[in-house]
Amino acid sequence: MRSFLEDADTKRPQTQGEKSWVAEVREMSYNVEDIIDEFMYHMNSEQQSGGKFTRCLRQIFCFPKNQWVRHRIATKLQTINRRIKAIRERNQRYGVHHIQGTSPLQDDRDQSWVRNHAESSLFVKDDDLVGIKDDKRLLEGWLMGEEPQRTIISVVGMGGLGKTTLVAQIYNSKIVKQHFDCYAWITVSQTYAVEDLLKSMIKEFYEAMKEVVTVDLSTMSYRQLLDNLVNYLRPKRYIVVLDDVWSSNLWRDINISLPDERLGSRVILTTRKEDIASSSFRVHNLQPLGMTEAWDLFCMKAFSSSPNRSCPQGLENLARGLVEKCEGLPLAIVALGGLMSSKKMEWEWRNVYNSLNWELSNNPELEVVKSILMLSFNDLSFRLKCCFLYCCLFPEDYLIGRKRLIRLWMAEGFVEKVKGLTPEDKADMYLMELVSRSMLQVVKRNISGRPKRVKMHDLLRELALSTSETEEFCSTSDGKEACTSTSQEESSNGPPPPRRLSIIKTIDKENNSWKGMSQLRSLLVFVVGMISPSVNTLPSSGFRLLRVLDLEGLPIVKLPDQVVDLFNLRYLNLRRTRVLKELPKSIGRLRKLQTLDVADSEIKVLPTGITKLQNLRHLIAYSYNKRDYDAFDSGYVISVPPNICKLKNLQVLNDVEAKAGLMKQLGNMTQLISLGIKEAREVDEKDLCDSIQNMNLLRFCSVHAIDEEEYLRMDALLSTPPHLKGLALVGKLERVPHWFHSLQCLTTLCLRWSRLGEDPLPYIQALPNLGELTLANAYEGNQLRFCMGFQKLTELYLVNLPQLNEIIIEKGVMQGLQKLFLRKCMELKMLPHGIEYLRNLQELLLKTVSNELAERISGEGSVDRPKVRHIPLIKHYQY
Repeated sequence: MRSFLEDADTKRPQTQGEKSWVAEVREMSYNVEDIIDEFMYHMNSEQQSGGKFTRCLRQIFCFPKNQWVRHRIATKLQTINRRIKAIRERNQRYGVHHIQGTSPLQDDRDQSWVRNHAESSLFVKDDDLVGIKDDKRLLEGWLMGEEPQRTIISVVGMGGLGKTTLVAQIYNSKIVKQHFDCYAWITVSQTYAVEDLLKSMIKEFYEAMKEVVTVDLSTMSYRQLLDNLVNYLRPKRYIVVLDDVWSSNLWRDINISLPDERLGSRVILTTRKEDIASSSFRVHNLQPLGMTEAWDLFCMKAFSSSPNRSCPQGLENLARGLVEKCEGLPLAIVALGGLMSSKKMEWEWRNVYNSLNWELSNNPELEVVKSILMLSFNDLSFRLKCCFLYCCLFPEDYLIGRKRLIRLWMAEGFVEKVKGLTPEDKADMYLMELVSRSMLQVVKRNISGRPKRVKMHDLLRELALSTSETEEFCSTSDGKEACTSTSQEESSNGPPPPRRLSIIKTIDKENNSWKGMSQLRSLLVFVVGMISPSVNTLPSSGFRLLRVLDLEGLPIVKLPDQVVDLFNLRYLNLRRTRVLKELPKSIGRLRKLQTLDVADSEIKVLPTGITKLQNLRHLIAYSYNKRDYDAFDSGYVISVPPNICKLKNLQVLNDVEAKAGLMKQLGNMTQLISLGIKEAREVDEKDLCDSIQNMNLLRFCSVHAIDEEEYLRMDALLSTPPHLKGLALVGKLERVPHWFHSLQCLTTLCLRWSRLGEDPLPYIQALPNLGELTLANAYEGNQLRFCMGFQKLTELYLVNLPQLNEIIIEKGVMQGLQKLFLRKCMELKMLPHGIEYLRNLQELLLKTVSNELAERISGEGSVDRPKVRHIPLIKHYQY
């Protein structure tokens, strides 16, 4: 059945008879899967752990029930067989013998596509955007105009015109950031709670100023939030972007929270509704791109690997025809350009051109965009379609973590098994392909330039939701109605039960809406709005066939013991479930579990049963105290059983306690790619180093000493993992480890509380790929001299270096540096010598520095102002 469905997906059924046939087979496959899983569930129940005598007694007493269950399953299978025969007979009766569909369009998946993949929109720069120059100049003039009163500016237009892209370019520009004291970007969307908007603005403003919110926002009332925000903004010139506004009541709700002290503050709204924009002081109606701009944008995406990004002469007529059908909508142009970037032959282009079913005279503009986006969707492989549709389970404008998404795809079984590749690597390739096709947008990248957070565009999510509903792939609920399902027999007379469900709702009271969803395979719960201190209503039964249970951020009191009966569970996310104290002791019964995420929860001890999870690949258990990151102990440690090393498939083991014997046993876990150790002792040096050097696949390593006076000894490490990209050492170092020079792949290095007497820079300056360097209380010397190397360094953080009084940067060093952050270096009275050589520096951030240093760059007439005039953003925080 699955092979038939994949084949039918490739052919794309066109007639109603073909579509009905595929829908019936899909429903049958779901029913068969339910029956098989139900049978396995009862088989698993019969084989529960216990002594031989106990199991024998259980079999005797449960014999009548087991016979009844097996008879019921056999009856269901007979019913399925009859329905399958009926489908075949009905098709023969009406002449539907095979799926004719449309001719599939084949892709040339060769090395040239890989190069194109790397050079396409994945790493698009500001200069690659077209058609916004005039709009940007106009809006920047309004933002930085001479009007002293607070001004509201609206950008209005249909979905897909690029309102958010335009405003984001202005918001992130150097000149705008310099003009305002603080700034915040808030995505409003269709549903919102005023208190949540106030909390978001407070967090954004504080983060922009590199300040820490010292109060617990979750416990504050509306009046307290309002008072906090107003008092904070009153003496400042601020800019606020309210993106994707749907309600005309929004401004009435938040107007009072944004004070007008006649300092030139600005508020920007983006909206699709002209009635919302009409109440603003200034309104900009965004127009579609002209043909010239649309052509440039299309060529940029479709021919990124060609010389000068030019269209081959033989394809120009077809290419211009496709661009004309986009009608100047940037989202459609980008999506279609991403699709065509892999088409090399003229017949491929002609097939795509002829298959576009445009109904321009009858369909609204959004339907035009949908037609192009559906074409992009249809060109995806069957597995990529599943991965793309799965993303619509996340709320609108939700920032989806790359690793989280990859692990969910793995748990769902979307990832193809490829010899020589781990499932994680293959899933990452899926993600990169979706990004390269502009099906997912990159919101944040890591220091290596790879996606860290992605999101779906509103229109793409709308497309995915409608397609998912048609194909019975998944469903979403806003929590306003009870989320219930029926049995298979009952569902035959009504809508089919959901296979995957996300609940996106505000929880202000106990939730009693999850009932009887026995066919559910995935449940994701997203909490928005006002959250009660605890939720006591996580269902204890009815979800027995679940593969995925994602409760991130849900303040549940206790995980029901019945969770261990979910024999099919592959993914369990309890991240930030702050009041959850412990896991069920019999969690070892979840034999298929691949991912267990308890990061930033209250769980401090993992039960011994976890060592039975032989399929576990990701054990994520770190915790950070974000309010006091400078402290030596910035998070609590997670205690794991001593025989955790029995988990031979484990890839990620983060921030676990260095118990006696564990350091030596880690040497058997050669498959690890990420390792975090806390409370390491001097006596652990040899065992720990021996274990690390056996981990040839390790990409990230973090080692944290037990206290600030304990030496972190790492000299026994004879060779480093060849692919190590991230290293964090927290604790006192007697000397710089001799093996630092061998970290040829390292991109991120963090040394905290090292308190070295010698300058560490000569040991790391030649690392060819180092992009981010953090030295926090890591050096007790007077001078840091950057005399050579650091060719790829883009971010440098120097924090809490109490004796440092001089920084020297030689000409030609750190030419790619974009961000320099100095904090708590109180003996530093002058700017780094040679800072004028850093011509690519975009940000200079000074926080809690000496008054002498601050005065040297304060104001146009200050001593060192000419040296830093080339830096777009200079911020000084003193508190």
